[in-house]
Amino acid sequence: MAVVAAGALMAGCGGSGDGGGTSDGPVKIKVWAWYPSFKPVVDLFNKTHTDVQIEWTNAGTGQDQYTKLQTALKAGKGAPDVVMIEFQEVPTFQLTKHLVDMGKYGANAAKGNYVDWAWKQVSAGDKVYAIPVDAGPMAMLYRKDIFDKYKLTVPKTWAEFKEQAQKLKKASPGSFMTDFGANDGGFMTGLLWQAGAHPFDYTSAKAPNIGLSINGPQAKQTMAYWQDMVGSGLADTTAFATTDFYTGLTTGKYATYLAAGWGPGYLASVAKKTEGKWRAAPLPQWTAGANAQGDWGGSAFAVTDQTEHPKEATKVAMEIFGTNKDAWRIGIDQAFLFPTVTPILDWDYFRGKEYDFFGGQKVNEVFVPAYNAIGEFHWSPFNSYYFSQLTTAMNQAVEKKTPWPAALDTVQQNVSKYASQQGFKVAP
Repeated sequence: MAVVAAGALMAGCGGSGDGGGTSDGPVKIKVWAWYPSFKPVVDLFNKTHTDVQIEWTNAGTGQDQYTKLQTALKAGKGAPDVVMIEFQEVPTFQLTKHLVDMGKYGANAAKGNYVDWAWKQVSAGDKVYAIPVDAGPMAMLYRKDIFDKYKLTVPKTWAEFKEQAQKLKKASPGSFMTDFGANDGGFMTGLLWQAGAHPFDYTSAKAPNIGLSINGPQAKQTMAYWQDMVGSGLADTTAFATTDFYTGLTTGKYATYLAAGWGPGYLASVAKKTEGKWRAAPLPQWTAGANAQGDWGGSAFAVTDQTEHPKEATKVAMEIFGTNKDAWRIGIDQAFLFPTVTPILDWDYFRGKEYDFFGGQKVNEVFVPAYNAIGEFHWSPFNSYYFSQLTTAMNQAVEKKTPWPAALDTVQQNVSKYASQQGFKVAP
């Protein structure tokens, strides 16, 4: 779950207990998570399980929760049994040895329910450090009314995307084909992922060795393209998750929104007045006829080493959503999550769901194939630092109108230095 979506669709807090359990009663498992509409999912689990009960706390969104979690883990007390962690943060917490290998408690039984790239986000061989819940395969959401008005065609390549943007700009000078949110590291990395860039070559088995290619050729090609789009007035650079950005989505300032699988629900919540005007199409490709895809966001449940009940905690991580259709009805309809588990992705209720906001379109028929085509991607164990450096460098390039590809050189240099200082052996 990307933090930008979670913030917009925030759910309330649940209760917190002692996390104990007695021989005469169910084992109590503390869970930290910020999923929207999570309470009814917890209530459903507790209603259908007599041996294990969840005590849920919303400990904050994204970095707020991670800071509290890191403090508790370092102190050796106060951490939950099960915690929601975004894909890109799993290596960070795994490196410090604070995540339980759930493979010892039967987690590998679920492997067949996930596509290869998603399972590899949370595992290393037979070691399983988290159970995937949601993901963010990317697609292009577009204003059909605007496309019809200016006789634009849905682009299949990034070259066509630029051509249609030029056509739109000529007909409506105040409009932009899209907005490029340089304040969101996940968004930019998703585009790099789709372009075939691999900023990191890292797995826990390779530690402390790590390969860094943040400024590789595919990454520079991507940023050069977007510098041209922005410099030509075809794409805006308003920060994501701001009032101005929401206004742009609502007023038609932006003809498209490059979004993740959670994007349809997010868009419907921030641009309600545009219901019925949007449609979904596959993300444009760098090469005509290709099927390269990227991911923006995604999260999982991990078990911390402070649990006294690793078997029961693993059960919670595996089953709180898992393949439970009742739980996923809540996740789909109320929380707008994009499932990672294939039995739900193939479920007609999800794949064939019609969205009024998109004129009755079955948008998941666009996002599911994108999810299935995503390639393997590695994260570093210091992702927060990488995102910080990436957003800082790109925003400076935008503001100072300096070369965007060169900004990646700065990120490469700074992250390489940081990694070395943290004891990693860096290879280009």
